Amino acid sequence: MFSKTKPALEVRHLSKVYQVVSSGSPSWWRSKREAFWALRDVCLQIGAGEVVGVIGRNGAGKSTLLKILTRITSPTSGEADLFGRVGSLLEVGTGFHPELTGRENIFLNGSILGMRRAEIASQFDHIVAFAGVERFLDTPVKRYSSGMYVRLAFAVAAHLRSEILLVDEVLSVGDLEFQKRCLGKMKDAADGGRTVLFVSHHLESVAALCSRAIVLNAGRISYDGPVPGAIGAYMGCFGKNTRSADPLERRAGSGEIRIVEALPAKTCFESAETKTFRLKLRRMRPVHGPFFVSIHLLDSFGSVVAQCDSRLQGQWFVIQDTMDLGFAIKTPWLKPGVYALDVFLCAAGILDRCEHACSFEVLPFLPYEGVASPEATAHGLVFADFEFRGDFAGAPCIGSPEAPGAMQITGGGPANAQG
Repeated sequence: MFSKTKPALEVRHLSKVYQVVSSGSPSWWRSKREAFWALRDVCLQIGAGEVVGVIGRNGAGKSTLLKILTRITSPTSGEADLFGRVGSLLEVGTGFHPELTGRENIFLNGSILGMRRAEIASQFDHIVAFAGVERFLDTPVKRYSSGMYVRLAFAVAAHLRSEILLVDEVLSVGDLEFQKRCLGKMKDAADGGRTVLFVSHHLESVAALCSRAIVLNAGRISYDGPVPGAIGAYMGCFGKNTRSADPLERRAGSGEIRIVEALPAKTCFESAETKTFRLKLRRMRPVHGPFFVSIHLLDSFGSVVAQCDSRLQGQWFVIQDTMDLGFAIKTPWLKPGVYALDVFLCAAGILDRCEHACSFEVLPFLPYEGVASPEATAHGLVFADFEFRGDFAGAPCIGSPEAPGAMQITGGGPANAQG
């Protein structure tokens, strides 16, 4: 897809290949080297003032693309041109000198962008206020927490006057309130005519901020267009009800145990129904000690609806060669839509991380007996198993006068303190 406006960024047949050393042999000098294409023949044009999201699975090439655009790494082939000063926030710590203070790093970053000291000084107070690090401004940033670090790094990237802003997934380090402020600041930047390229797994943020999105899949652009279509294409990258398509050796984790299969009991569930799954694990190398399982339940926007960690129930596991593990989600009641499971096997560190190990659908049937307009279920991430009672003090509670046979409850008497 090519922009009709003046281009701010052009990518022509961009490719990046790495040599990956196979761990099949215990002797590194006899290990097999294989070519891994992080990007392959990517062509892209973004117009000045556009706000474009980049989404895709881990390993799809998103961060590699941004590192090439910011000249952190060089492409194997192809070209990329950026027309204007570039402000970037790729990962915590990029562009900061750990021994320098927050104050010194603000001026260092500005000078790297080619800004005069007077220009930086004019934005200095806004940067500090946005980051909320006033008390620690003259402290070396190596002593900052990861949250403080990313707040200051984003504040610098967003406030210094670059024409192009490149932002990676690092916003997940901040708390919810800060993430909202960051999204607001990026929207302000876009409204002011700056070009924004935003990489994120959080599809709600992409939908709120961007009018266009690109889906990267195995290093190639598989979709470029409106955000709703991009979200559909992204979800289509995961085969329904199958384990992750990533080769075992490319998944994160030390690899002593791997998830080789993950299946739901059936394709579709109802909201209030218990949802059951089967995981098949295989020991690849000797494992010292027990491990635990942590599962993230994700909605279609990539938001984590719930985390189910076996440690919370005091459950640790020991594997011989293979293991079949059952998993059941009883609550919450899930709203209709497509969901996925990210599965983590952990001991001292991560043994295996299988993103979108399987997916399933919740049918569009409400778990309630009453009838109401769609606005009654428009809000919230999940359905609640709730009830109203008429034995509390206050105004009478009556059923809908429009519903035949509507139940009527009238209040009276003292409030019941037990509820």
